[in-house]
Amino acid sequence: MPRISCVNGRYIRHSQAGVHIEDRGYQFADGVYEVIVVVEGRMVDEDLHFARLERSLREIRMEMPFGVDVFRLKVAELLRLNHLRNANLYIQVSRGVAPRNHQIPDEIQPAVVMTVRPLAVPKREWVKDGVSIITVPDIRWKRPDIKSVSLLPNILAKDVAVRDGVYEAWQVDNKGMVTEGTSTNAWIVEGRSVITYPPENAILNGVTRLALMKIAAEAKIKVEERPFSVDEAKGADEAFLTSSTAFLIPIVDIDGNRVGNGKPGPVSRKLLEGYSSHLWSSDA
Repeated sequence: MPRISCVNGRYIRHSQAGVHIEDRGYQFADGVYEVIVVVEGRMVDEDLHFARLERSLREIRMEMPFGVDVFRLKVAELLRLNHLRNANLYIQVSRGVAPRNHQIPDEIQPAVVMTVRPLAVPKREWVKDGVSIITVPDIRWKRPDIKSVSLLPNILAKDVAVRDGVYEAWQVDNKGMVTEGTSTNAWIVEGRSVITYPPENAILNGVTRLALMKIAAEAKIKVEERPFSVDEAKGADEAFLTSSTAFLIPIVDIDGNRVGNGKPGPVSRKLLEGYSSHLWSSDA
């Protein structure tokens, strides 16, 4: 069965899908995106995702191309055509097609692209045994809170991690503070307190991050939103990362330094258990 994608309202074979060469998303990275997990035909945390999409668009001086109800209908049709109930959904909205010019055109039609593929879950050994990461300088622009398609610094950092044989790279600002991973939020655990960077312009306020904070509160686990240094992370009792597609993965090694006892800790396991219930429940 051919894979089907949605490009500007047209459902078309993925192998034939494309946008105009002068689409501003292609030429200027003038666009934003969302990645949403679909479970049993239901978009997990869809309200948070669409609220973030609307915010990202607003921050680059765009409006939603259509309402959330229309998005739901289009996603449902895309899932039906691909015979998928559990999927990873990608939505991208660019400013649209116009003659190449840095100035933003006054009249332009946004371009909307949506794709789905079978849901990919983290490898069992990553969750069971934990993963290793490295740290790299954070060379991104000053607005990572916008979920922009401009991801070149993230890609370069991820490539360094892969070449080093580790799962992820945590980015470190010029003050020595960990901001976030290349596609994940960063967390450490000290005692029964969970620490993560505050939702300022330096990080993307992850949807899984927000869901996990609520889960932590319900489990009576304290959450501190503050910067932490690389040295503090290496000396923490536990560490983990989160994202919509990685869910929650424990970290057992940072830059070759063992975290805690070198195994996923009790707080990480407790939060993962809570998030798993949230992910597979009918009201997420």
